[in-house]
Amino acid sequence: MNEDINEKISIDPEICHGKACIKGTRVLISVILDNLAEGMTEEEMLVEYPSLKHGDVQIALQYAAKLARDEIILFENARGQKSEV
Repeated sequence: MNEDINEKISIDPEICHGKACIKGTRVLISVILDNLAEGMTEEEMLVEYPSLKHGDVQIALQYAAKLARDEIILFENARGQKSEV
């Protein structure tokens, strides 16, 4: 599961001000979670945010669950710099 998160989520100070987003998009994890909280389905999000792919919503939920459990997640940006969340 950690590999999936590292492959699908980007935390890079030069993209979305360093906020967690789905890699290759500018869709913030917080936006996905907010939409889910408002009752939007994954299918609706895929239409609203065409850069998202099937499974991205699930990755956002996995990421949020890890944060809720206070697990440390290590990320490496495109320049090889590591950061932890």
